[in-house]
Amino acid sequence: MSEVVGYKGYEQPQYSVEAAEASTEIRSYASHLAAEVAIAGDRSTAITRGFRVLARYIFGGNALQRKIEMTVPVSQFPQGTDGWVVRFMMPAGSSRATLPAPNDSRIRFVTVPPSRQAVRRFSGWPTSHTLQCQARDLADWMAARGLDQRGGPFFYFYDSPMTLPWQRRNEVAFRLGEG
Repeated sequence: MSEVVGYKGYEQPQYSVEAAEASTEIRSYASHLAAEVAIAGDRSTAITRGFRVLARYIFGGNALQRKIEMTVPVSQFPQGTDGWVVRFMMPAGSSRATLPAPNDSRIRFVTVPPSRQAVRRFSGWPTSHTLQCQARDLADWMAARGLDQRGGPFFYFYDSPMTLPWQRRNEVAFRLGEG
């Protein structure tokens, strides 16, 4: 197993790779603290609005007007039938007690528990159609291997919107039962 801790100089959730096959990995993630916001509406609108709310927080839109280090990826997953959660991991060593209070009451802090995930990496623009196709293909890959899906899909976005499509890192993931 290899442990992965960063991407292009940005901190990311710690995980180890249990197995890899082409662009798909089985990963074991460590627990981490995140800030998240729930946004109603379609996926594309939700990621844009949610990102803006969370970016304002880490760029100083908080009770101490303190900047917080950017991390990757920006995570998104469905909530209910008409909403999405957008999430930023908080830097290692952060806690609810040490982070400044958000100015926006929609932001909440959550402890993301450890998890095992099947993750597929792909490049290009992460349109809703592309994400749905990638999620379906990953679910089929998991089913063919008898892997027990326990949650998802989760979408992970690593690069700025200015990054050229073929250089972008996007991922789709499903939580797995313990193996």
